[in-house]
Amino acid sequence: MADGVVDLRSDTLTRPTDAMRRAMAAADVGDDTYREDPTVRALEERYAGLVGKEAAVLVPSGTMANQLALRVLGRPGTTAVVGLTSHISSFEGAASGQAQVQLVTLDDRSGRIPADEVAWLVEAADHHWVRPSLVCIENTHMYAGGVPWDPADVAGIAALGLPLHMDGARLLNAVVATGTSAATYAAPCTTVWTALTKGLCAPVGSLLAGPDDVIGAARSERQRMGGQLRQSGVLAAAGLVGLDMVDRLADDHARAARLATAAAARWEGSVDPGTVRTNIVRIAHDEPRRVLDHLASRGVRAGTVAPRTLRLVTHHDVDDEGIERACAAIASSPA
Repeated sequence: MADGVVDLRSDTLTRPTDAMRRAMAAADVGDDTYREDPTVRALEERYAGLVGKEAAVLVPSGTMANQLALRVLGRPGTTAVVGLTSHISSFEGAASGQAQVQLVTLDDRSGRIPADEVAWLVEAADHHWVRPSLVCIENTHMYAGGVPWDPADVAGIAALGLPLHMDGARLLNAVVATGTSAATYAAPCTTVWTALTKGLCAPVGSLLAGPDDVIGAARSERQRMGGQLRQSGVLAAAGLVGLDMVDRLADDHARAARLATAAAARWEGSVDPGTVRTNIVRIAHDEPRRVLDHLASRGVRAGTVAPRTLRLVTHHDVDDEGIERACAAIASSPA
């Protein structure tokens, strides 16, 4: 906990571990534009193996990973089918407006987009509707409260025959929560990416994986978007350490469950603790600002993700003591 503050606004607030800092200082580097950075190559190969894909590319951010997928999988004059509350449609500064496809949004407040509604859009293309060329899903689904997908549902979407992109920023949280391997989750998907900067504590970077030709095209698009990283082995080294930290995500999940229980006790009906399976607690409250101000007065930071919707996110930098402080602050909230 930085400066004694329990910061639950996001898992992007994690700081590099001591092991990461040592690895970064000692990293062997080269120019990644020429594919000559051995540490970057090692990280890309490891992630590709983890998710069962032919290749991977390191990018500065998850937003760029999503944009690359839209550019290389979506075709001009078509649509990409995405969730209404997904990062791609609602949480990335309208970055998708730069893509060549039009977004069609489906209700995904449960954490999933319905396969039957995607199938309807595919069929509707024979009846004057714009043809979809891509489907995007989010696993885990942040807005729904860190909900992991069922692998069978992922396969059901892929069975409709369109390229499938998985925004797997927190894919490894889903892996830990469900016991499903990353490769099993990713198998039906054309592309998948995962953040190194959330629960894995790295300072910069995400990895996008897929077939060789798709990732080759993504590398070209990365350059067009200004995403070249040069001697980025110093960043990749932290990512390699982060991939050794996956098992500890279970601690974050247990701590989120504790927060959910405290919130449900203080505000009946605000959250169902039984649905909190990963590291995100989404709380319904009519006066979120009053709650945030009270928590801040007790040294606890939280955030919102929609009107009347609080969010608490557990991560490496908040330990059990911090969680108990947060639970006490929730219990004493006057609103």
